[in-house]
Amino acid sequence: MQGALYAPELGYYTGGLRKLATRDTLQNVSGISGDFVTAPELSPVFGQTLAQQFSVILRQQSRPKILEFGAGSGQLAHDLLATLSKLDLKPEYWILDVSADLRARQADRLACFGTQVKWLDQLPASFEGVVIANEVLDAMPVHLVGWTADLQVFERGVVWQDDHFAWHDQLAPATLAQALAKRMPALPGYLTEINQAAQAWTQAMAKWLRWGAAFIIDYGFPANEYYHPQRREGTLMCHIQHRSHSNPLIWPGLQDITAHIDFSAIAHTAHDAGLDVLGYTSQARFLLNAGLLQQISDTDLQQRWAIDKLISEAQMGELFKVLAVGRGVESTLDGFARGDRRHQL
Repeated sequence: MQGALYAPELGYYTGGLRKLATRDTLQNVSGISGDFVTAPELSPVFGQTLAQQFSVILRQQSRPKILEFGAGSGQLAHDLLATLSKLDLKPEYWILDVSADLRARQADRLACFGTQVKWLDQLPASFEGVVIANEVLDAMPVHLVGWTADLQVFERGVVWQDDHFAWHDQLAPATLAQALAKRMPALPGYLTEINQAAQAWTQAMAKWLRWGAAFIIDYGFPANEYYHPQRREGTLMCHIQHRSHSNPLIWPGLQDITAHIDFSAIAHTAHDAGLDVLGYTSQARFLLNAGLLQQISDTDLQQRWAIDKLISEAQMGELFKVLAVGRGVESTLDGFARGDRRHQL
């Protein structure tokens, strides 16, 4: 998964393929580009609503800052900065993105903000402000693990065999076996994922986030749902040309590979590393709490399908969750005012 997504110049995110369907192509079904669509591309209301929530934190800083991981086309950054400007806020906006192709597109889209935006090549040594990671953790490489018929933990890897990639199972290292055993009871024939990279990212953030809040928005579940007995084949999925399937061994470098997020693991990792868990809820509840309905204009009503997709329980509204972690933030976060699900973590 690491190689297929991030191998220099050959990986899905490091090559030059158009990955995202952008807002300007969504109105023409026959002309939709890319392999998938993210919330910021659906409607400016997504970024406008996040800006209202972020402003509460940014107003507490003399030099407000935002750090976005994996900024995609730059659309979310554009909508955030445009809305914050109307709120008399002009934060520095930092972007950390591994894709040179996407960085170039971000630079074009955000040129109107001049030096307000800058790109980082590595994690900051220290940061205070708002961190945003929208659909980032799901693209971090995961370990496929499961239980054999005699209840030993195996790890599923990939081998080159007869001129094609094939699965190969072997006993998992002790660290992975222990991690799986902590998450769920032994179930023979069960396959799932453990995202150690996302947990390492969270641990690292606890070192450089000196003050502020990080908002992690992604599709996933708390542990009791993630490792439910009925989810026997895990959550690993591939996306290509707006179609989804479950075979990551074909078209390496040409398709996206993702896995849902175990939000319990991320929240517990953050807590153990010294961060506060500030809130956890569905995307729909977060956006409605944070004032989405107040952001909708007459123009937006003409695109009700986009708003419905953001908040409908049958679409992104329930599958996507919002987790906020941070340090030193005492302000109430309206996005979690009703329907906070931290007790489920």
